[in-house]
Amino acid sequence: MQQLNKQVLQKEQGMEELPERIIQFGEGNFLRGFVDWMVHELNKQDLFNGRIVAIQPTPHGKVVPVLNAQDGLYTLALRGVEKESVINKLEIISSISRGINPYEDWNEVINLAENPQIQFVFSNTTEAGLTYVKEKLIPGRSSLSFPGKLTAFLYHRYQVLGDSKASAMIIVPCELLEDNGSLLEKTVLQIAKDWGLPDAFSGWIQEHNQFCNTLVDRIVTGYPKDQIEDFRNCLGYEDALLTVGEPYHLFAIEADEEVAELLPFHRAGLNVHWAQVKPFRESKVRILNGAHTLMVPVAFLAGKNTVLETMEDESLRQFVLKGIYQEILPCLSVDEEQKKRFADSVIDRFLNPFSHHFLSDIAVHSFAKCKVRLLPTLLDTVQQRNRLPEAVTFSFAALLLLYRGRRITDNQLAGYRGEEEYIIRDEPEVLVFVEEAWSFYKEDTGEQVEKVVEMIGGREALWGTNLNQVPCLVESISNNVNRILQLGMRQALDELLQGEDYLYSNSE
Repeated sequence: MQQLNKQVLQKEQGMEELPERIIQFGEGNFLRGFVDWMVHELNKQDLFNGRIVAIQPTPHGKVVPVLNAQDGLYTLALRGVEKESVINKLEIISSISRGINPYEDWNEVINLAENPQIQFVFSNTTEAGLTYVKEKLIPGRSSLSFPGKLTAFLYHRYQVLGDSKASAMIIVPCELLEDNGSLLEKTVLQIAKDWGLPDAFSGWIQEHNQFCNTLVDRIVTGYPKDQIEDFRNCLGYEDALLTVGEPYHLFAIEADEEVAELLPFHRAGLNVHWAQVKPFRESKVRILNGAHTLMVPVAFLAGKNTVLETMEDESLRQFVLKGIYQEILPCLSVDEEQKKRFADSVIDRFLNPFSHHFLSDIAVHSFAKCKVRLLPTLLDTVQQRNRLPEAVTFSFAALLLLYRGRRITDNQLAGYRGEEEYIIRDEPEVLVFVEEAWSFYKEDTGEQVEKVVEMIGGREALWGTNLNQVPCLVESISNNVNRILQLGMRQALDELLQGEDYLYSNSE
């Protein structure tokens, strides 16, 4: 079977004539299924007419040689549910011109800095990649960290092209960190100071270069190993960089109108917003991530393994909808239409028949996730409505039971779902503390549940506050824990949902 290359896609031959206008630190599945796809859409509509040079972010990357062997081409499969319609689309993406391994060919990266047509930097080097590392500047050699590489790139550009606005860059990090653009700028300035670079360079960075805060949202699952034969038969060619993602996408970028017109994603019909990131971040964290964290302990202890299985179960689906539409949304200070539209899209994404999103993966570090994603809804409900949110409180109780492990081995806590053992993955100190709290529970008599709840709820290091001070919370969580222990998750959940005047629906 022929390998994907330009000969396979004759109609895209003209793409090689487009100039390189973007340098991208990162060449992984997410960037190829998100930013690079968006640039491809711009080029198709004659709105950008530029290509991307992808820089390998770590010394041991394996994508760049394959990318170059495939002439920068790869196939993107977008599969999922959008407005209740099933989407299953395959397209060859041609927005990348080439890849560079900076650890073998740093001079090629530096040469890009001299090109005035290169105006944009995109990155996705994971959250760990967007951190400050003190390292030396070694001429002719790539720094190990992404901020180090970017600093060296910008300094060479400053030296060659001068300190004007015309030589400046628009830098758009896609790492999932709050205020990621501001953080990256601060890190670059610190590295410049470490390296003893001129104050005028730092001034140029601050005055003319734009570091945009962003929020990105699309699930990209990557290479479909378990379905690759089906894909090969469908495509008729071999693609080692085939990647799969969901149709839904959201890109919020804090930048001025001039930048928006240089990268007119919005004019290509893409879900890109040139606006303050905070409202979009709040919606994503509280609704999408919050619903994930809400469902995981309940659904997993009810015997489910994936998000799709959860949503296909009527009781669990009603529980999730109750949590989203009746508890999370009322507490959000976001535009009513915007948050409702986003919530509806979340339900579509949860019902994606092509996605195998495992609850056990979402459950990793659940206490930290619960603090960020669900605790604000609980506290806001108490403050705004003078009551506890039923679904969220029930999920808190289920979380304590999910973390009811029997033994710790190799920094992992083993729990049981019936006769089935599962592994609870979290920080060792969290696992040790929760195991200690559960040691007070008397399994033969069912006593001391409230002691367990009080001990965990009072741990300010976990929650950032003492949850025992929230009125009636200890009593409510303890009652839910007891009901689940006595009745089982399924019956306890059904009792929670009984007495509702109607079934919750995202169409209301």
